[in-house]
Amino acid sequence: MGLFGNEVRREFIARPDAAKGQILYKWPDTNIRKLSQLTVEQDEQAVFFRDGQVQGTISPGRSTLDSSEIPFLGKLVDAASGGNLFKTELYFVSTREFPDLPFGGSIDNVVDPDTGLAVGLRVFGEYSMKIVEPQSLILNLVGTQNLQTNDEITNWMREQLLKTLRTDVVSNIVQSGWAILGIASHTEEIESTTIDKVQANVNTYGCQIVRLGNFTISIKEEDEATLKGLRKDVAYTKLAGGFQQYAAGEALLGVGEGASQGGGALPPALLGVGLGMGQQVAGAAGQQMAAGGAIQVRCGNCNTLNPESAKFCSSCGQALAAPAPAPTGATVKCPECGTENAANAKFCANCGHALEPAPAAAPAASPSAPSASEPPPEAGAAPPEAGAPPPPAPEGPS
Repeated sequence: MGLFGNEVRREFIARPDAAKGQILYKWPDTNIRKLSQLTVEQDEQAVFFRDGQVQGTISPGRSTLDSSEIPFLGKLVDAASGGNLFKTELYFVSTREFPDLPFGGSIDNVVDPDTGLAVGLRVFGEYSMKIVEPQSLILNLVGTQNLQTNDEITNWMREQLLKTLRTDVVSNIVQSGWAILGIASHTEEIESTTIDKVQANVNTYGCQIVRLGNFTISIKEEDEATLKGLRKDVAYTKLAGGFQQYAAGEALLGVGEGASQGGGALPPALLGVGLGMGQQVAGAAGQQMAAGGAIQVRCGNCNTLNPESAKFCSSCGQALAAPAPAPTGATVKCPECGTENAANAKFCANCGHALEPAPAAAPAASPSAPSASEPPPEAGAAPPEAGAPPPPAPEGPS
């Protein structure tokens, strides 16, 4: 009775409903009864495999397993059963597209051409595949590598994708000089190239990569932060005119931030560095390098740049050289502390008190001119002697 029951179960052969989502399903029994009814769905094919070779394939539809109707079944007849059984492995292979299969992982460490730093690349995405040659899948993948479940087949395909990406993306970065931070702009190019190259690798297995989706190339967060920091330093250095100017500005910003949080907490060494950098910046404001490399002096009145040897501004005529020192002896005493300062000083060098300019010296006295009431001296008359009394006034007519 048990034998009869087993034979009844073999009369109708089809993929069970629980295995509808599988790429590959293997019929559990290798002894198939003659005249059994085989049902093949529209999106699959039935492959008969024996002695390391594909013996034949049956297309979608319902078929009666009889060697008189299907010639290749004659090679599968089990003589020990009197010709009532076929000795074979039977596989149902889905030919529809399987979408949204995830892949991803690390590719390799590559050198960024802009910074010279080695960073780790990662790639993530989804792919869809389908089986275009079931015979090749059974012969080259199932028969040689013993891959039968969905996970085993999709894991193998994922490794083929990553292997292609490791060689293709890295070679393109090296040969084309792609910047790592801007590599997302090449996603479409990488995607199309990857599909073509991985397809060449999986053709012999009867598989096809139909498309890639959500394709993303990224780098580690710490590497991204490092690259962005270097990019910022390079950009700011160009804006500042040189690395020394940029470093001076960064130092002053750091001192300013520390002072805003409590200047007393700044160490003397850091404060000294900040002051030193401030002097460098102040010096750089007065003297700048021209395009040819010569030093130029900026006018304090109109900000025009002049040659280093110029004594007057070429735009406004302002004197560029330091004012001449005051003559010896021409000093002004500070009314606050009594310190002698140069005559042209506006503030005391000792206490900072505002100074009044030195009074101008009085001009020498000149001989007084005769008054209108005095008659002019007669021609030929001798001038009066010094100390002599003035001549008497002439008397009027009586």
